[in-house]
Amino acid sequence: MENIPYKIYLTEDELPKAWYNLRSAMKTKPAPLLNPGTHEPMSAADLAPVFCDELIAQELDNDTPYFEIPKEIYDFYKMYRPSPLVRAYCLEKAMDTPAHIYYKFEGNNTSGSHKLNSAIAQAYYAKKQGLKGVTTETGAGQWGTALSMACSYFQLDCKVFMVKVSYEQKPFRREVMRVYGADVTPSPSETTNVGKKILEAHPGTTGSLGCAISEAVEVAVSNPGYRYVLGSVLNQVLLHQSVIGLETEAALKKYDIVPDIIIGCAGGGSNLGGLISPFMRDKIEGKLNARIVAVEPASCPSFTRGVYAYDFCDTGMVCPLAKMYTLGSNFIPAPNHAGGLRYHGMSPVLSQLYDDGLMEAVSVPQTEVFKAAEAFARVEGILPAPESSHAIKVAMDEAAKCRETGEAKNIVFGLTGTGYFDLVAYEKFHNGVMDDYIPTDAELQASFDGLPKF
Repeated sequence: MENIPYKIYLTEDELPKAWYNLRSAMKTKPAPLLNPGTHEPMSAADLAPVFCDELIAQELDNDTPYFEIPKEIYDFYKMYRPSPLVRAYCLEKAMDTPAHIYYKFEGNNTSGSHKLNSAIAQAYYAKKQGLKGVTTETGAGQWGTALSMACSYFQLDCKVFMVKVSYEQKPFRREVMRVYGADVTPSPSETTNVGKKILEAHPGTTGSLGCAISEAVEVAVSNPGYRYVLGSVLNQVLLHQSVIGLETEAALKKYDIVPDIIIGCAGGGSNLGGLISPFMRDKIEGKLNARIVAVEPASCPSFTRGVYAYDFCDTGMVCPLAKMYTLGSNFIPAPNHAGGLRYHGMSPVLSQLYDDGLMEAVSVPQTEVFKAAEAFARVEGILPAPESSHAIKVAMDEAAKCRETGEAKNIVFGLTGTGYFDLVAYEKFHNGVMDDYIPTDAELQASFDGLPKF
């Protein structure tokens, strides 16, 4: 296998022509979204005031395996896709491991992450519907950056509610959004009714993705010509992100590489769900026996310490209820630097797969993540985003195990984006002022006690 190049590229003609809907292969389908008032499954009509019409159709479809990628989106993808699958030869040498390590690099676009894959799709459907603009939330700012780019491309207005701690910690990503014409508001804010209520209940809060979602939804439903779009969690987002997994599958097949371990960071589930989609299909169908591992921050451990239950998708409790692994919609995570992983819940698709025992999950502390990020950057030449570095940490742990056992396993992980706008976090790590806050059982129980009861 030593004839494998550093970077396995697909040609433009090999760019996937359709998104893959993993739900079509699942034997147990994800539980439906519920109306927060009636607790009945949400219909297309229920969702219409919030989401774009064609995105609703994608959201509710459990059975269609493939959705053709519209030409306008496909042409946009060709500006930065296919993205490379990289053999981490330098990391393997530095670790003296027999493991073969591969990473799918999604940072080769201006937004710096995989988020553009879904942002351009959602902006396209909003434009096609004749809308004036869209609203959204963003944690670390990667989704907000991607959506502002997509909206600029389609000449749509873009209103972003950015988690307050990230708004303050990551000013440069905020400014990139403004370069592309987005209006960026720190959340929770005094500009919405739900924001005011959250601030009253949690004075001085640094915010959360759940808070920002509530504000973005309120603005969308109260302004004609606007809809809300989401960067993770929802089925439609995992659908669009399947281009990551489909390209990874095609690249591996070029060299007859069969993955033994597939690893992705997990916050809401967008990149992990996209990366694993064709491999999970094969695992469900008995064609692949790979371990699939979700990695989350120890400060926001929805898989490893959460409960599987129906919960609100937002802190303001205005969004539908989703059955997912959750820490409770009132859970406000510590202001750690993996802002894109600070969501209280997990994708219903991934939650069902995890509950079915088809994937594993592990949580890791922040300082260990940054140690891995720095070790990776020094030998592979890419400064990784804090979110991506969770996957790097566990990939390195697995490679170390191979060194002990002598097994040459094929390890594949998702490098979701770059960390060049996260240098405040790296500065705190280098200065020794980064902590490893982990919520106590009592704190989590207090949040669980607030879960909907019906």
